[in-house]
Amino acid sequence: MHIPVLQKEVMQYLAPKPNENFIDCTAGFGGHTAAILEKNGPQGRVLGIDWDKEVISQLKSQTTKFKDRLILINDSFTNLKEIAKKFHSISGVLFDLGMSSWHLEESGRGFSFLKSEPLDMRYNVNNPLTAEKIVNYWSEPEMENILKEYGEERFAGNIAEEIINERKFYPIKSTSQMVKIIQKAIPFRYQRQKIHFATRVFQALRIAVNDELNNLKKALPQAVEILNPQGRMVVISFHSLEDRIVKNFLKEKSKENILQILTKKPTRPARQEIIINPRSRSAKLRAAIKIKQ
Repeated sequence: MHIPVLQKEVMQYLAPKPNENFIDCTAGFGGHTAAILEKNGPQGRVLGIDWDKEVISQLKSQTTKFKDRLILINDSFTNLKEIAKKFHSISGVLFDLGMSSWHLEESGRGFSFLKSEPLDMRYNVNNPLTAEKIVNYWSEPEMENILKEYGEERFAGNIAEEIINERKFYPIKSTSQMVKIIQKAIPFRYQRQKIHFATRVFQALRIAVNDELNNLKKALPQAVEILNPQGRMVVISFHSLEDRIVKNFLKEKSKENILQILTKKPTRPARQEIIINPRSRSAKLRAAIKIKQ
């Protein structure tokens, strides 16, 4: 089950009070959602959004005790303003941009390089673009570009070239096939680093498939717009590309006197949390309060 990252800090910055309403833009398996609902009763509600319909159906079955205080929507948070139209007086909005352990370990969609699964990587299974389509049909320059831009991969050129060589003979269909291609393309001495040599490539493919960075850029302004004055916004990011977008956005809105930043530097997990939940190690939390409509 997904362990919510930085839960104590999320609650500290969102500071839910009785009867306030909140939106969890990445409801996932409901760790943060449930914590908010424990604090904002008896009338306060949470609108939980998730792009993955399988996740939403599992969450529905696990959260029946909250009854009509929890409203679950299967949609992309890029449609936040539209989704929130009937949900009034919003005291806080949360984005937890991390991938759940369920996606890595149980979804069977090729998010993990430690298993042999189809190269899918979609959160929304109705999305026509998959990782398999990218590696089999995109041009070498296009692939090199996403590996550089979304993976910050130093061997992007080598890997893109190796993908082209492989697909001339065999279609690239599985994660294990992809790992072998990456291994061929990266010099041996760089394969024995602390971070697994396939990490950046898998990150880049996942971001490209789900258009994650553009979606975040579209959603952040909508979140500010729908917040009440004195409403709070909390964003947890997991890599430098996301964090940069959030940091720059908050800075810009702070200059416009729309938001007041509550985290001068991003909040990081305590050592104890990283020991219990190693995936939290790269998490960064940024928070702000809306000071002007």
